[in-house]
Amino acid sequence: MSGFALVLLFLAIVFVFKTINVVPQQHAWVVERLGKFHATLGPGLNIVIPFIDRIAYKHSLKEIPLDVPPQVCITRDNTQLQIDGILYFQVTDPMRASYGSSNYITAITQLAQTTLRSVIGRMELDKTFEERDHINTTIVAAIDESATNWGVKVLRYEIKDLTPPKEILHSMQAQITAEREKRALIAASDGRKQEQINIATGEREAAIARSEGEKQAAINRAEGQAAAMVKIANANAEALRTVAAAIKEQGGAEAVNLKVAEQYVAAFANLAKTNNTLIIPGDLSDISSMIASAMQIAKTPNLPK
Repeated sequence: MSGFALVLLFLAIVFVFKTINVVPQQHAWVVERLGKFHATLGPGLNIVIPFIDRIAYKHSLKEIPLDVPPQVCITRDNTQLQIDGILYFQVTDPMRASYGSSNYITAITQLAQTTLRSVIGRMELDKTFEERDHINTTIVAAIDESATNWGVKVLRYEIKDLTPPKEILHSMQAQITAEREKRALIAASDGRKQEQINIATGEREAAIARSEGEKQAAINRAEGQAAAMVKIANANAEALRTVAAAIKEQGGAEAVNLKVAEQYVAAFANLAKTNNTLIIPGDLSDISSMIASAMQIAKTPNLPK
């Protein structure tokens, strides 16, 4: 094979390689024809004209994390804070990303820093720790508005570190410690208060329970005494009715007289046993008459057996 044929073969191979381009998934290549934007090549096999078309820019369409360098921001109350964050963006328009800015990464980084300084400058120190979500949202909205012209979509911004000066950290730590001690003292006092309330409530309930028990016991005793008195009265009434019925029977009156005489004599006998002093009735005839009556009653044939 001649040298001319080898040159033609080499040129053919180069022509084929220049003509066929395979673009990976989630990538976009910008083609310029004679120095002017011509087309955007999507994923897959693409044909271009060699020596007339050229791949000018290659962009990844994936979400890209971008570290924003730390910077010092001054709050509304003149406190310095060192803040750094991370920015997430995605190329949405390859043509604008190629021609809208000479370096869209530098552009969005600088814009994120300036916007962050502006947002922090309108806030006091305490608010910067509480309003992180607000800061992130504000920065994303401000950057995304300008990044549209660069073919970039800013998805979100997150603050990684927010570091105040050491003096501020020490004072904040002291404040946190004091606040915790205050909450501990309040909790302890509330516990003691609740304990006293519980004790007082328990004593009151116990006193009420005791008084209710004593009341019920008194009621029960009164009811028992009343029931006993009723039973005694009924028994006495029944005994009197029995005695009265016995008196009305034949020989009943004589039996009653005999019983009274016996008790009369027994009473004087008991007095003589329990006392050194002799007690005799004023009229001795009463004894003899009582005994005579008793003996007469005993001799009566109608006395009940």
